[in-house]
Amino acid sequence: MTGTENEPARPRLLVVEDDEGLQRQLKWALEHYDVVIAGDRQAALDAVRAHEPDVVTLDLGLPPDPDGTSEGFAILEAILALKPDTKVIIASGHGAPESALRAIAMGAYDFYRKPVEIDELGLIVQRAFHLHAIEAENRRLDDGGSQRVLGAIITAAPEMLKVARTIERVASADVSVMLLGASGTGKELLARAVHDQSGRKGEFIAINCAAIPENLLEAELFGYERGAFTGAVKSNVGKIELAEGGTLFLDEVGDIPLPLQVKLLRFLQERVIERIGGRSPIAVDTRIVCATHQDLQAMIGDGRFREDLFYRLAEIVVPIPPLASRTGDPVLLARQFVTRFARELNPLVKGLTPDAVEAIDAHSWPGNVRELENRIKRAVIMADGKLVTAADLDLQTLGLAEGEGAVPINLRAAREIADRRVIRQALTRAENNISGAARLLGISRPTLYDLMKQYRLQA
Repeated sequence: MTGTENEPARPRLLVVEDDEGLQRQLKWALEHYDVVIAGDRQAALDAVRAHEPDVVTLDLGLPPDPDGTSEGFAILEAILALKPDTKVIIASGHGAPESALRAIAMGAYDFYRKPVEIDELGLIVQRAFHLHAIEAENRRLDDGGSQRVLGAIITAAPEMLKVARTIERVASADVSVMLLGASGTGKELLARAVHDQSGRKGEFIAINCAAIPENLLEAELFGYERGAFTGAVKSNVGKIELAEGGTLFLDEVGDIPLPLQVKLLRFLQERVIERIGGRSPIAVDTRIVCATHQDLQAMIGDGRFREDLFYRLAEIVVPIPPLASRTGDPVLLARQFVTRFARELNPLVKGLTPDAVEAIDAHSWPGNVRELENRIKRAVIMADGKLVTAADLDLQTLGLAEGEGAVPINLRAAREIADRRVIRQALTRAENNISGAARLLGISRPTLYDLMKQYRLQA
């Protein structure tokens, strides 16, 4: 019981400790907190999912390694991966100075050495809750604020902010960068950001290797001399030369045919090219950024992509998350697109209806940002009123029980929409395994079965 109607809920503290006597002692000594006890890794992670504690005390010496620290450090890493804002206080009698340094480096809040001094631990826990509350308030004040990163990319998603930080770090280094992501995730925009942040004075030159016929791609990349082939009535400078002093972006690099891969590899090794039909080597200083949605490792295994070329192109690899995985970004970007296209195409449109927001948030966006942009553009043109609806977007809402309508009318209805979405996501991640999905959600199998029956969901 965490509180009554007349009594505020107590802060929740998770104690991860396998000694039953010490469990009872800590629960008694820290009774002004809502204390949850766990004795091993699985119980600790289940408790984090179910109770979302703000503060955790964690003994490093836990089974199956009670005389060491490996299990404790594994739990610390898993807790911070699940809930990074948790303040984890480490307890250990094993090699305390070394363990303390390692724990703090991994992200632990503080460390105390066994045997436990209850008063000292109480002060550490109190400070941890106080700091967590301050940080939570700061996040609340900043909540929903989008950021414009790398000049042109708008995002509020931690997943994309991480990508932006990576690009900022590697942009000034003279290394090849490979962007891996599905079509429509904004790879060319990120490639331009690499160039803009690099300080290189030449131009940004882009070429889509999948859009040019195989027999023309070599000429497009390397250029040709007059008379090199039928129709070559004058010399032509290729994309590589045009990018002198700048950046060459090879989009869909996995579509380059094998014979041309050999010539591209030679350029990357020697930084010298020869135009088709030419005899004079031309030195070119250009940085290569490439992108693909294909699995190049599988293509290497199949003999369709050269391994030595892959390692030349992929000195730095940056995975780009799909739009559906970018927390909060679909709705954020949709509003940005509505504003832009309304200004250009239909000034009467002022925003999105609640059912449109719901539908955007629920959609899987297989076409990523490009699909979202196209849907918004079309919807703004077709909208009859001041607000774009789910119907204008040609998207289905999650819907509620029959007779309730698609737009939430109260908190219960809004919670049902959220519950359905999260349950679907958990079932997908667990590959429709009920036990696995229940574990991810921090609930029991019977509870999940009841919710699935209530919301008419099937595994």
